Amino acid sequence: MAEQYAGAGGRTTACQLPPDPPGSFRVFGTGNGSQARARARVGGAAFPEVPPVAAGGAAPWPPLFSFGGRWREGPQNTAALSGVRAAGRGRYPVRAAIPRWVGKESCRGTRALPRSEREASLASRRVKATFLSPKGRGGMDGPLPPRESAKFIAENSRDVFIDGGGVRRVAKLLLAKASGPELRLGGWKALHELNPRAADEAAVNWVFVTDTLNFSFWSEHEEHKCLVGYRGKTYSGYWSLCAAVNRALDEGIPITSASYYATVTLDQVQHIFRSDTDVPMPLIEERHRILNETGKILLEKFEGSFLNCVRKSEKSAQKLMHLVVESFPSYRDVTQYEGKKISFYKRAQILVADTWSVLEGEGDGCFKDISSITMFADYRLPQVLVHLGALKYSKELLEKLLKGEMLSYGNRQEVEIRGCSLWCVELIRDCLLELIENKGEKTSGEINSILLDYYLWDYARDHREDMKGIPFHHTRCIYY
Repeated sequence: MAEQYAGAGGRTTACQLPPDPPGSFRVFGTGNGSQARARARVGGAAFPEVPPVAAGGAAPWPPLFSFGGRWREGPQNTAALSGVRAAGRGRYPVRAAIPRWVGKESCRGTRALPRSEREASLASRRVKATFLSPKGRGGMDGPLPPRESAKFIAENSRDVFIDGGGVRRVAKLLLAKASGPELRLGGWKALHELNPRAADEAAVNWVFVTDTLNFSFWSEHEEHKCLVGYRGKTYSGYWSLCAAVNRALDEGIPITSASYYATVTLDQVQHIFRSDTDVPMPLIEERHRILNETGKILLEKFEGSFLNCVRKSEKSAQKLMHLVVESFPSYRDVTQYEGKKISFYKRAQILVADTWSVLEGEGDGCFKDISSITMFADYRLPQVLVHLGALKYSKELLEKLLKGEMLSYGNRQEVEIRGCSLWCVELIRDCLLELIENKGEKTSGEINSILLDYYLWDYARDHREDMKGIPFHHTRCIYY
């Protein structure tokens, strides 16, 4: 693909370049020393050339390019970045760029090479720019994604800390489970009797309802809480919700049908999620409001079936997560931290994960990027990570939690607990994969953060007695 870009003094030079990856920017040169212009391509489609920008003018990002292993700063780069900003309207990430001085020497020097070598030579000279538009980078247009949010929080946290030695110990603990059912996709059904057995549309709609209501099950007093009996067993926490949904379905109440819950009344919701104790399920009025809101949106946008939403994602976990967040307000788990807009998307991510699990990773649930989903930042995972020694709290925070003080949603310490927990699990996963590789272990499939979350969450429930001395943070909200 021959492209033209400006060389020194504004001259243009033709050069053979490999195709651009989808969604990428490439800047083709700048002008002379007094003014500069940039031409950008996005996924192979050229933007019109933008008007010249005065060299040395203000740029929306730091005027830095990496070239030849060194960072370069200068007015031409400043103007080029301004040009990219103008051309892309802030919608696309800057992936690679060729500054002005590459064109005059490097392109001319590679023209005589065979095509494959010439492309490789040019590719090696490309700038690896790390700048992203404000959207998706914590700017005005959108929050940092969950993984990037967690990394940023962990790097700036004042009261929650990740212990490297603890991370490795947890990874070694998980290594023993790597070839067992606990870290396999099939464990979601095999280890949990309340989850659907089928992999059909009804099962997907069951997942959607339960994850839409998957928040705030902790009780003020451990010995006095909401319990739901179902088929001879008594369930608490999240499983009390699942038991109540299954009980309602057995009673002929179509709780997983959008046409039903879009108009369900508060009295009906209170009956469906009734407790066997005198302690009701928390936030029952919010659950009623969210069921009505979500049901109406599902009917309007997706013909009443979450499977239609899944199909619109085109087998992309990230696309499905963002589609859910954009479509359903109650899934927008976003707040501020240290001047940046950050996200956790706990329920949106677990919805993607549970959809993948109920469909057994096949058909509509075969998400090619499922490993991009992180753990689900809630109040149980931090507790188990502290118990296992991978996470530590400051003395001040620990005292506050031991007293049972409430942390409001978006509170700095609450954000640090969730963010550091998420990043901690990412580090555990990386360490575990390294241990598996070094040991030459064989697993039944790729181990991702979803499977680690599933295992650690079950571990927390199974070791409640051992963890009694470790407090979890109390935050009452609809996001987790």
